[in-house]
Amino acid sequence: MSGIIEQPRYVCAIGAQQTVLAIDKAIPILNSGPGCSEKVFSAVSFNSGYQGTGYAGGSTIPCTNSSEREVVFGGEDRLREVIDGTLKILKGDLFVVLTGCTSDIIGDDVGQVVSEYQKNGVPIVYAETGGFKGNNYLGHELVTQAIINQFVGDVQPKVEKGLVNVWSVVPYQDPFWAGNLSEIKRLLEGIGLRVNILFGPEAGGVEEWKTIPNAEFNIVLSPWVGLKTAKLLKDKYGTPYLYHPIFPIGAKQTTEFLRKVVEFGDLDRNKAEEFIRDKERIYYYYLQRSADFFVEFRYDLIHKFFTITDSFYALGINKFLIKELGLVPGQQYITENTPKEYEDFIKRELENSSKTISAEVIFETNGRKIHKGIRNYDHNNHKPLIIGSFWDKDIVSELGGYGLDLSIPILNSIVLNKTYAGYNGALALVEDIYNSILNHY
Repeated sequence: MSGIIEQPRYVCAIGAQQTVLAIDKAIPILNSGPGCSEKVFSAVSFNSGYQGTGYAGGSTIPCTNSSEREVVFGGEDRLREVIDGTLKILKGDLFVVLTGCTSDIIGDDVGQVVSEYQKNGVPIVYAETGGFKGNNYLGHELVTQAIINQFVGDVQPKVEKGLVNVWSVVPYQDPFWAGNLSEIKRLLEGIGLRVNILFGPEAGGVEEWKTIPNAEFNIVLSPWVGLKTAKLLKDKYGTPYLYHPIFPIGAKQTTEFLRKVVEFGDLDRNKAEEFIRDKERIYYYYLQRSADFFVEFRYDLIHKFFTITDSFYALGINKFLIKELGLVPGQQYITENTPKEYEDFIKRELENSSKTISAEVIFETNGRKIHKGIRNYDHNNHKPLIIGSFWDKDIVSELGGYGLDLSIPILNSIVLNKTYAGYNGALALVEDIYNSILNHY
């Protein structure tokens, strides 16, 4: 073992049960020990803005609850029992079997069990998501790839002009995933695309997944999550993909993103620019209306901002706060246990957010070490803004600073359809930051 992580901000790979639940009428079935599902649900649903169980989440999720008997004799028969029971009791359009550590260690042939049902026409797939394989960011992609390979399958694409698939936030791990995906879809539709957003209330459920091969291109809107899925789709169906690693927050980043999509997809530039101009006009109206506030309080509010988030949010927030609000970055902590092959790129992006300002980037998953670093930082008697999670309320209080909970766990607010994406999301972020500050006056 590499050590103990205090105050973790993600869960193990079987947390991908929440990815399944983000697809309408998709039902996860866990071949795991007792307690795995409940712990994951508590961490990335209940403790992520109280998002609830949904159609088949929480205590509804079927599980083998593997015990000593399955460890000794194998758990395949028990898995068959649970699948049979699930098919009788729960109405779903897709069933996804996820494995836990126990199943993967003893070597249950889950693929063979699932294939028996697949041959009988049951819409079911499996993904090996034992916790020792990685975290739920990895588990998310294991599930998306399993659905593509085993359910969507080897079909001949019927490419539809203007249809795109979007691979971006990890459902539930991002507390604002539903609102973010809805806003991303709205932005892309505004420039003339039809969008398979795939997860959440704006998606078309399992039927939408069947149309994935027909997309003209894929969009990866993330520093690294979704890239492997896009590469799989390129190999499998020949679908090209656009990689945009920066989560667009604010006018500068959102307009840059949309124009990049327009160029890549050879879309109607006049239509797109008309949409962009209209959204920028509204966005800057609200910022200009608040100009008096920013001028009057600029010397009294924030000295530096610190982020304790995954790379997805860190990149977007960093560029927005520097380029559009004129704030200065302190330490930027990346918390999702980023794969090594992406660290250099993310570090360069954060260090070069501005021609004149550079951020100190630290990849760290341990909350105690993060707080020690912020505590020892030279704040020069100024109050820091710390954008993190509920874990960070004590260090915020200790330093007399300001805090905003943006990553899990979020326990002091309920999350419905809030978004931080795009033009509207940036305005919401400004409101939340400065409301947090004004509440201290």
